[in-house]
Amino acid sequence: MPEDTSPPLPVIKRSTVPPPRWPVLIGSAAAILAIALWAIFAPVQAGEVIGVMVGWIATNFGWYFVLTAAIVVVFVLILAFSSVGRTKLGPDHSKPQFSMFTWASMLFAAGIGIDLMFFAVSEPAAQYMNPPTGEGETIAAARQAIVWTFFHYGPVGWAMYALMGAAFAYFAYRLNKPLTIRSVLSPIFGRFTNGWVGHSVDIFTVLGTVFGIATTLGIGVVQLSYGMHVLFGTPDGVSMQIALIVLAVAMATISTVSGVEKGIRRLSEANVILAIILLLWITITGQTRRILDGLVMNVGDFFATFPSLLMETFAWERPDAWMQGWTLFFWAWWVAWAPFVGLFLARISRGRTLRQFIVGVLLIPFAFIAIFVSIFGNSALEIILGGDTAFAESAVNTPERAFFDLLQQYPAAPIVLAVALLTGLLFYVTSADSGALVLANLTSKMEDPRQDAGKLLRVFWALATGLLTLGMLLVGGVPTLQAATLIIGLPVSLLLYLVMISLYRSLGAEKQRRAGYLATIPGRFGPTQTNWRQRLRRSTVYPTRSQVITYLGDVAAPALEDVKEELCAAGVDAVIETIDIDGLDMPSLILTVHFNEGEDFTYQLYPVAHELPSYAYLSVSGAGHYFRLEVFSAIGSRGYDVYGYTTDQLITDVLSSYESHLEYLRLTADVSESVFTEALPVITDWQDDFLDPASSGDAAADGTEETTVKETP
Repeated sequence: MPEDTSPPLPVIKRSTVPPPRWPVLIGSAAAILAIALWAIFAPVQAGEVIGVMVGWIATNFGWYFVLTAAIVVVFVLILAFSSVGRTKLGPDHSKPQFSMFTWASMLFAAGIGIDLMFFAVSEPAAQYMNPPTGEGETIAAARQAIVWTFFHYGPVGWAMYALMGAAFAYFAYRLNKPLTIRSVLSPIFGRFTNGWVGHSVDIFTVLGTVFGIATTLGIGVVQLSYGMHVLFGTPDGVSMQIALIVLAVAMATISTVSGVEKGIRRLSEANVILAIILLLWITITGQTRRILDGLVMNVGDFFATFPSLLMETFAWERPDAWMQGWTLFFWAWWVAWAPFVGLFLARISRGRTLRQFIVGVLLIPFAFIAIFVSIFGNSALEIILGGDTAFAESAVNTPERAFFDLLQQYPAAPIVLAVALLTGLLFYVTSADSGALVLANLTSKMEDPRQDAGKLLRVFWALATGLLTLGMLLVGGVPTLQAATLIIGLPVSLLLYLVMISLYRSLGAEKQRRAGYLATIPGRFGPTQTNWRQRLRRSTVYPTRSQVITYLGDVAAPALEDVKEELCAAGVDAVIETIDIDGLDMPSLILTVHFNEGEDFTYQLYPVAHELPSYAYLSVSGAGHYFRLEVFSAIGSRGYDVYGYTTDQLITDVLSSYESHLEYLRLTADVSESVFTEALPVITDWQDDFLDPASSGDAAADGTEETTVKETP
């Protein structure tokens, strides 16, 4: 490869650690700390107030939670299987960062953790003993018990995760907006998202996230405390629960500080592997045939009854206590967790299509959940049907004991209990560390979706979540955490509707953007079109890194600067940035035109490395790779290479892209006339200049201009 002798271009480095967003951080932290301290120092009063609020919400808004869940399921399925399902969650050229196993492990471990171990045994037992309708302790009740557990842990909740995750990823990685809820809602609220509206939305999102995480951590604490008692004989009570909270917060702090690619990723993979080991052990050492028969039957029963269960409100039977304790609690819990898990899923899903993301989120975790619940749930029901009433009563009345009591029925119980305890602890930590990371991001000024919040802020949220968990446990244990989740889930559920509206508008706007691009294609073929010799030369050149850098400095940068100066002279806010590309040690040029109303225009020249094709001519460099200088818009590569364009040709391409953007803005209904008032005169002036061949200093009148780019040696 030739030595790079080109002059260095100015490079703009972006900040790697975003600052806190103080109104959101102070507001949410104050509310959470106040609630936690109220619960710790006035537990009786807190318990009474929470009980009254839960009763009112369950009585008056049960139908609302059921309807909201059904609407979300239908909406995400339409997104996945319509034409917009091919839309990338990132630029069109982007590829997934993580393998399928790693991605599935992280989305599962973040979205469902130790609470699955809690309910996989206790809920089937409870539904068998006390079903919402019909007689309990029957074969029909046993079949329906597993189906209800599937329903509460199945596609409905994951559809809420998929909705939020798709919205976060689309706005962050495709539209290049900050990875925040206010970015998602910007099509609705516009510039108001930068003021009190955006702060209020962020605060409610943080509150819902914290309470959702606290519920999971509270469930995990009481279960792990009992597991420690069974395995090591330690006292099972508040003291042990506090110690476990401290231990988990410490581990979560270490994990979240190390980041997604290291700590969270490795812990997620580890706890999924351990969970699989537990599944295999129970299947092999238990009633294998009955377990496998039950799995197939349960899956069939679930899909056969899912449509009827989706909007089941028991309008005539009125099992209000059951609805409050199960379906309404779970839907509120999923709603509260949706912004948290959605943001985390977006963080790890860049480069996947909308269809891949939604189908993967709906099916991959549910496949594991179905296997886990069916194996452990049927094993528990087999013990109960065998006459062990003590186990049944314990699973219903003290559900935190059910999982470890079941494992004691199998061979090598001490070893299996130790594996289960470690699995539960890792599930607990992955929920806490990913929660701390997301909460820190939600309370920071995230300008770049690739950024993560500062380490100190992550540590703060790990501590704050632990404190709230402790406060709710002191009030009344897991039931109080469930009640608090139902309360906070009501206002947070409004976000789901806003997100659906916003995502629908933005995906529609993307169609209009494509229409604007297609409508201006004829403008790309004008007098500055390359002659046949240049066209042939460009098809035989495979430029090296040095040549691309030289071209950027000698041709591209001056051309973009000319465009910028003319735009600025017409009163348009235009800027040029030179961004260093990580890993390539090469620059990328970006021309941005800011509009007072409407989406900004961006024209980026980005070097993309490619392997040298087998059909390359023998005269090209033997380096094994070459670079295409591709044009990128906000949604990714336009798919063509401008390396070798003359100054006039490059400026014509910029103008064509600019015209395409203006056409897109015209097609967008919410764009004001001021956008075109300041933009169209500039286009008119430039068209007058460049449609006259005599006005061009770089092109001969007969169109036989020569490129200034050197041939590849």
